Amino acid sequence: MYADIIVDISVESLDRSFQYRIPEELEAKAEIGERVWISFGNRKSYIKGYIVGISDRAKIDPSKIKPIRGIVEGEVSVDDRMIKLAAWMKENFGSTFNEALKCVIPIKKKVQNLVKRRILPKADRDILNAAYATAVRKKHKAKERLLFELLGEYEYGLDYSLVVQKLNVSAQTIQSLITEGLIELESETVLRNPLERLENDRGFACELNPSQKAVAESIWADLRAGIRNDYLIHGITGSGKTEVYMAVIDEVIRQGKQVIMLIPEIALTYQTVKRFYRRFGDSISIMNSKLSAGERYDQYLKAKQGLTQIVIGPRSAIFMPFDRLGLIIMDEEHESSYKSENSPKYSTRELALKRAEMEGASVILGSATPSLESYSAAKAGRIKLFELKERAGGAELPQIDVVDLREEMRSGNRSMFSRRLRELIEDRLSRNEQTMLFLNRRGHSSFVNCRECGKVLKCPHCDVSLTYHNNGRLMCHYCGYSADMVAKCPSCGSPYIKAFGIGTQKVEEQLIKEFPGIRVLRMDADTTRAKDGYEEILSAFANNEADILVGTQMIVKGHDFHNVTLVGILLADMSLYSSDFRSAERTYELLAQAAGRAGRGSRKGEVVIQTYNPEHYAIETAARNDYEAFYNEEMSFRKLLNYPPSWNMLRIMTLSEKQQCAERLAAVLKELIEKKKDEFGRVKVFGPAAAPVFKVNDVYRMHIYLKSADYSALVELKNYMSDYINDNPDKDTAVQFDFNPL
Repeated sequence: MYADIIVDISVESLDRSFQYRIPEELEAKAEIGERVWISFGNRKSYIKGYIVGISDRAKIDPSKIKPIRGIVEGEVSVDDRMIKLAAWMKENFGSTFNEALKCVIPIKKKVQNLVKRRILPKADRDILNAAYATAVRKKHKAKERLLFELLGEYEYGLDYSLVVQKLNVSAQTIQSLITEGLIELESETVLRNPLERLENDRGFACELNPSQKAVAESIWADLRAGIRNDYLIHGITGSGKTEVYMAVIDEVIRQGKQVIMLIPEIALTYQTVKRFYRRFGDSISIMNSKLSAGERYDQYLKAKQGLTQIVIGPRSAIFMPFDRLGLIIMDEEHESSYKSENSPKYSTRELALKRAEMEGASVILGSATPSLESYSAAKAGRIKLFELKERAGGAELPQIDVVDLREEMRSGNRSMFSRRLRELIEDRLSRNEQTMLFLNRRGHSSFVNCRECGKVLKCPHCDVSLTYHNNGRLMCHYCGYSADMVAKCPSCGSPYIKAFGIGTQKVEEQLIKEFPGIRVLRMDADTTRAKDGYEEILSAFANNEADILVGTQMIVKGHDFHNVTLVGILLADMSLYSSDFRSAERTYELLAQAAGRAGRGSRKGEVVIQTYNPEHYAIETAARNDYEAFYNEEMSFRKLLNYPPSWNMLRIMTLSEKQQCAERLAAVLKELIEKKKDEFGRVKVFGPAAAPVFKVNDVYRMHIYLKSADYSALVELKNYMSDYINDNPDKDTAVQFDFNPL
């Protein structure tokens, strides 16, 4: 027998399988997906590889085929379906096969099992009573304590760890009683349960309103008829999308199938998991980076052994090894955290749709602010669209006020809080109601804005904001255009023009200064580093232990606090003018999601959006909660400039100590496209341009952008560039591919 093996080295030139002989003694263990030790090339030591195929035919002279040296112990094998998925990822997202294989194993190593031991009586009660009396007479205190407790729990026995810790009985004493034939030890392997602290009210279910029921019944009909479909639920904030998910999950589980429930990031797990656990109890598992290695391994094991029916987690949960996958739900599908930052830079949405297609499962995408990619697919009929236009439980949408910060400045208010926001904060404090303040901050880049007229400096070629760099230059990271920083606004001549940047810590300090005695919680990357950081902050706020919660975008997604009646968005422009063609879409999403946190209980909420550009269509439509109007406006812009989802983009990033490397690759691409006009005539090449973080540890990072209406054309060009790089290796240069980058 022979095995096709992918070598565990992420080098493009080795991105193919090599055949090895399977020794007879390993034939029972050598399965597809196993990790094995092999000798490779002239290396003196063995290296690891993955078995991706097994055959009884040699591809070359059998005498020249090396044997597998051994199975790598203590590591998790790859499911053969996941290997097929990895092959698709390699081709469609641009990476080595080895990188894709590592990606589809959310758990890399086996962890020692958690074993619980119980002490059980081996002798009858009379013999134990006699032994107890002897221990009292001889003053063997430890034996006396253990036998006394054991006689009281004769039917059930005692937990070993409690006997050692609480009763202070040594292992030697326990062993002596075993030797005397009085007791015995029973060992049981148990799976760690990170949810054991949650209350279980299994079977609890809310009654669906007519709109929710119509959506659920339509999906039920497809499931019961065996029709595989993909769906988009566009429901306003508070419309009860989660209740619809749970109603559909009930049907999938009833059919004996399993469910992957994706959430955008760890910040959502606390409230989401609480709701699901209340409904489905121990049928659910969770998977996220805050779990211990043992907890993560046991959750993976439960899924692989079919001991769980629902897995909830962020994007890595898409790779859970279910055998009977029936449904993938992707809540808040618009979220940027669904895009992988490492190679392969996969889109979880595209991956979910592909995995579901491969395994005959359905996909539900859900959002109050769908991505333009999903909504345009629904409009084109590729995905079935459902709309939920009313809040569940009769709650009203909040009243939204847009405050023009230019007017605030003209009236002498230079505080980060407008007069309207300050007035409403004081009102909420007097009524013991809560406030959330959201700082609309994304990334490290600063845009340049005039505080007098609202003018933002943009690239004349790409219609994205120029980014201010510390060297005093303004730069476009798409085409490479650059210019000197200006001293006065080119539109109105005002000297009040500068690069913007503000942090949550500064907001917290200002609140305490302006509202003495106020109780403030801050939620950002710094305050949530600890394992239970999210849960502790959200629990404290839910228990009214703070008047105001200040945070970045992690506070505005999916949380449901019934005492929050005011949301303040301090500076909408911070995402509106980031150096990204999606900046208007990101702004609309964040404003609509933030506004949706207000008034989710019985009292109507209010929202204050502070901005220097109140007339921008993203802000105007968000204030009206009019997604359709925003979509139409934004899509016309994307079509005009050939941006996704109208066209597709491929970003090629070079990392090299030589800036000329990117220029050489761009020249090769342009020459190829010119030569093959019939095939690639409509592909456009931009750059090279400096990446937003241009230089790290003396390594230059450059971007080349390709645009095409045809995704497959970009895949072909990616393959051509991979071959070119392999044929012209440069050990000092690394290249990464990113399709439709964020």
